[in-house]
Amino acid sequence: MKDSKSRLQVTQKGTATDDPLRSAARQLLVALGEDPDREGLTGTPDRIAETLRHLTSGYQMKLDQVLNGALYSVSYDEMVIVKDIELFSLCEHHLLPFFGKCHVAYVPGKKVIGLSKIPRVVDMFARRLQVQERLTNQIAETLQETIHPQGVGVVIEARHLCMMMRGVEKQHSQAVTSAMLGVFREQQQTREEFLSLVMGSPRA
Repeated sequence: MKDSKSRLQVTQKGTATDDPLRSAARQLLVALGEDPDREGLTGTPDRIAETLRHLTSGYQMKLDQVLNGALYSVSYDEMVIVKDIELFSLCEHHLLPFFGKCHVAYVPGKKVIGLSKIPRVVDMFARRLQVQERLTNQIAETLQETIHPQGVGVVIEARHLCMMMRGVEKQHSQAVTSAMLGVFREQQQTREEFLSLVMGSPRA
C-alpha cells in the first residue's frame, strides 16, 4: 500500500496492520467500558482517527506552501487588519477543543501578504495540540519573521471546553491573549488603535 496514512499501513515485512490511531481509538472505547463491535460504534474508531488527523493537520503544513509566494511589494504603511478569523484548536492538556476568534494586524514595511494567507497561517498553528498563549505568539512571530513589517498585533478570544465541561465548569468564561511586536509594542497609540478596532474599546 502506498498511502502511509490510510486505515491499513504496511510494516517492514509488508504485512498489513491496523492504523495505530484507529487501534488506539478502539482500545479507548474498550477502556471506557464500551463494545466497539456494537452497531453504533463499529465505524467510530475510523471516524476518530480521521477527525484527529484533520484537527492536527497543522503538523504536516509547511509555511512556504501555505504562503505560496503571496508576498507583494506595495507602497503602503497604514495598518492592515484581518479580524474575526474563526479558530478551532485542541488543548494539549486534555485534548478538548477551544474555539473562538483571532484578530491579526500588521503595519507593512516593504511588502504585504495576500489577505487570504493570514487565516491559513492561523489554521497551520491552530491545527496542532496547543495552549492559547503559545498559539498567539506563534502567529505573531511567524508573520513578523516572514514579511518583516514594522510590527504585528495578534489577539485571540476563545472559549475552552476544558473549563466549560470539566473542572470549574464555567460556561461563559472567555480567555483573551495578545501578542504585540514592533510598533504595536513600542507605540501605545498604534496598539490602542488596533485594540479599539477589534475589541471595541481602547486598552493600554
